[in-house]
Amino acid sequence: MHSNLDLSISGLVIERSERILCDNFSCVVKAGEVARIMGENGAGKSTLLKVIAGILQPLEGQIFFSGEDISYHRDMLHRELLYLGHHAGIKAVFSVAENLNWYCPNQTSDAIELALDVVGLAGYSDTPAHQLSAGQQRRIALARLWLTDKKVWLLDEPFTALDVKGVAVLEAKIKQHTDAGGLVILTTHQALDDALSVKEIKLV
Repeated sequence: MHSNLDLSISGLVIERSERILCDNFSCVVKAGEVARIMGENGAGKSTLLKVIAGILQPLEGQIFFSGEDISYHRDMLHRELLYLGHHAGIKAVFSVAENLNWYCPNQTSDAIELALDVVGLAGYSDTPAHQLSAGQQRRIALARLWLTDKKVWLLDEPFTALDVKGVAVLEAKIKQHTDAGGLVILTTHQALDDALSVKEIKLV
């Protein structure tokens, strides 16, 4: 259990297209927690995840990972971070297995096959990604969760285009991750299983 694992946001101000999305936003997410970022459409939930991931920069505020300001120690967070954006991020010309090899180059073919089996893509390893449905492409991206040892997951609308079975499989994986001391911050309109003990954080 990584009891010292936490992500703390203090006084964050985020602007997009000359509009302030959040002003003086603060929160703390600790090891073993699932934090669900709440807010209206356009409130900046996806933008907040990109700021945490370092893709975008805030106007003001600080983000601390395990007590260290990531402005100076971003490599500490990146070593432990897996970010899955709202879009699947799939390379259409690659096969399913090639996509996972691209993101997880140190994994064996057996591990990739197992991950694909778990997410319901058994037998699709050699299929070009562009031949798959949106839901299946989403499952390719989510298979990375079964191939990573990263402790901090940022998941932007991870349940998009998944069927009921896919949602259940993903919820079980998130619970397994947090039970092992991982930390998850996600956005979703999906009602989550009570077993996840979700911490809801309002973005205003």
